[in-house]
Amino acid sequence: MRWPKDPTGPGHPRTNRIYRLIRRFSRSLVSIWFREINIVDDENIPPEGGVIFISWHPSGLIDPMLMHASLPGKLSMIAKHTLFNIPILGRLIRSAGAVPIERSQDSTDQHGAKDRNTQQLDSVASVVANGGRLIIFPEGTTHTESSVKRARSGAARILLAARRKAQASGKPLPQLVPIGLHYSESQTFRERAAVVVERVMQFEPAPELVEDEEEQDRLDRAWVTSVTDTIGIELKRASLSKTTWRERTLIWKSRSLAYAEKTRQSGGKLIKPTYAESVMGARRIRAGWEYLAETDSATTTKLVEDCESHFEQLEKRNLTPLDVDARPDRLTRGASMKLFLSWSWSAVWMLGLITWSAVFGNLVPYRANALAIRIMKKRGADQSIIGTLKVVTAVVFFPLWWMISSGAITWLLLAEASPVNEFLQLHWLLNLLTYLPSIFVFVILFMWWPTSAKLHLRLYGRLVVKSRQIKRWKAWKVDEHNWDELVHRQRHLAGRLVGLGEGLILPGDEDWVDPPAGKDDVGSVKKRMPAQT
Repeated sequence: MRWPKDPTGPGHPRTNRIYRLIRRFSRSLVSIWFREINIVDDENIPPEGGVIFISWHPSGLIDPMLMHASLPGKLSMIAKHTLFNIPILGRLIRSAGAVPIERSQDSTDQHGAKDRNTQQLDSVASVVANGGRLIIFPEGTTHTESSVKRARSGAARILLAARRKAQASGKPLPQLVPIGLHYSESQTFRERAAVVVERVMQFEPAPELVEDEEEQDRLDRAWVTSVTDTIGIELKRASLSKTTWRERTLIWKSRSLAYAEKTRQSGGKLIKPTYAESVMGARRIRAGWEYLAETDSATTTKLVEDCESHFEQLEKRNLTPLDVDARPDRLTRGASMKLFLSWSWSAVWMLGLITWSAVFGNLVPYRANALAIRIMKKRGADQSIIGTLKVVTAVVFFPLWWMISSGAITWLLLAEASPVNEFLQLHWLLNLLTYLPSIFVFVILFMWWPTSAKLHLRLYGRLVVKSRQIKRWKAWKVDEHNWDELVHRQRHLAGRLVGLGEGLILPGDEDWVDPPAGKDDVGSVKKRMPAQT
């Protein structure tokens, strides 16, 4: 995993030791939660001036934690003021750079809350104007919807105030940079994530200052409204927003078919793409699909119906498109034996010291975490905050258990009253362990529990992959699935998808031009001119 480097030099707030420590913890946590994290196009971040990062908000605390871990520089983030009243969580997010904002609808004193909100936004704008970096979720709340919710005006208001402050002090104008957050399944442990840094958004210049307060207010409101509308469209583009989860699922499965067909056509070996590559593939499918829906609706309607029918047939058989694409022409005993031996080798390593250390150091807090989540679900906790609850309880339970277990084992090794200490003294080599400093033993053990968990997850990941391959191999041997028909139908659909895409200029192509801010990808899709002979 490559984490971007922090910017250096004048104009960039220094990342102090405490902030770096908290960010290191965030990176460790998200690295455990996700098995794969891709950070794409971080070179799009402006080299100078303040930056406001905006993104949609589908996964509670996971979203800001992933951005905090992935984006370079010292980051601040806006959060509802009520979160700062929650024990532990409030202190944690404040130390991580969060800034409280009180919205009028969240307070009984709406007039006072509005004044405090204005003061808080002005303070945040000063940070951005002086080169700071800010994370904002313009939707204002987390959700589980497939599409982006209506953007609020906070980001545009901060940008306007920050640009005026920067201009008055002769500093570079702050910029707005959209972030695409993509999860294979954010609420599930060990899934995949991608953080895509989109290009800087361009806007009309801020309104000139005039003496008439009412006219100034009108001009400012018009600019803020225009920028907010543009932000809403940009968030939809960056998040591959669709109206329903059915449409999203259809796009991602179609992306899988197109990828496999292109690999076959190029003569390459079919391997699982990185999640960033999958996101780009889904973006291409989405842009091309929407373009053809406008220009050739009959073709796309028929293709959608055929794809949905095929995917339904696969689901009835408990199969995936990858099961069909990866099936070899011949199922040999040699290949089957090789796969079993590979699985056995991974399983043997799972029985070693690393796994037992990981179990001892993490099973108890893991079970406590699961119990807490079950209790929260029984009490009616919304699904949109379940991921947040998992992270918050993990932050409490895991370090607490590591401290308890490290202290207990340190006592067993070094205390004269301990039976383990007496046993160690029976051999001169083991006896050397009893002379180690207690603080040294405690720190080593405290660091070992999460380290062993990471190593275990790597071993576990290999075992899961091999187990899935064995399960897939067994499915391939079931003649009732009628594999020849499934393969023929899927490759035919994949060929149609690729054929339609080859006639278009889509995201990721060398001649693709990103649409201007406020325009979706479909507006930049064009038919490819036939090659001149």
